[in-house]
Amino acid sequence: MEPNFLKRVGVLVLTFNEAPNIGRTLDALSDFPEVVLLDSGSTDETLGIAARFPNVRVCHRRFDNHSAQWNHGLAECGLTREWVLALDADYVLPPGLLQEISALTPSDDVAGYRSSFSYWILGRPLSRSLYPPVTTLYRRAGAYYEQDGHTQRVRLKGRVLDLKERIAHDDRKPLAHWLAAQDRYARLECDLLLGKPWAALRWRDRLRRMKFITPWLVPLYCLTAGRGLLDGRAGWYYALQRGVAEAILSLKLLEHKTTEGR
Repeated sequence: MEPNFLKRVGVLVLTFNEAPNIGRTLDALSDFPEVVLLDSGSTDETLGIAARFPNVRVCHRRFDNHSAQWNHGLAECGLTREWVLALDADYVLPPGLLQEISALTPSDDVAGYRSSFSYWILGRPLSRSLYPPVTTLYRRAGAYYEQDGHTQRVRLKGRVLDLKERIAHDDRKPLAHWLAAQDRYARLECDLLLGKPWAALRWRDRLRRMKFITPWLVPLYCLTAGRGLLDGRAGWYYALQRGVAEAILSLKLLEHKTTEGR
């Protein structure tokens, strides 16, 4: 019999007002027997779109932070399969990746698989991006999320391997939504940067804590080493987007210093 690892996987997706994205994401997950949406109070058409897919069921939890949301999804949403595929609502799995996952035959010491990303802006993939690889597929038993700034990392016991095919990160929500999210993320990053001694920070976080460097350096890097100049309008958009994100963080750091000095 031809192996089909998809039958051993339950998919967990976090949602909040993801109507511009969730249809494409769920279309790509139609071969999985179980997809759980953990929704934190969507007021748009997210849940109506989800209801069109027979393999999807919805759970609800008020959002407090991402790690708590993921951990609730793992423990309280009825996932029973051995493996979990944990996705943001704007992660779209291409056919090649589905085939790769379907053919997996992990040994007992493999705890998970790490995904890299093709980052999409304005309907086209960028040559490169700053988006890091993420452990998206893992054994459910013993998995636990911890918050790390505005990101969250799943803790596993065992080896984590890399998948060859990339997930498409294709967020089509309005710019206003992105700006609001950056304010929340910058607050968390600010707390992380100021909560560690200088010696414990990675070099890039030291640059960020210096406040005035990364809002200029990051867009320049995206356009040059990141090959954004070759991506045309999408490349410029992404470089400006990353510069704005770093500028918001710098403003949060300055705000904290000013408030602390009062």
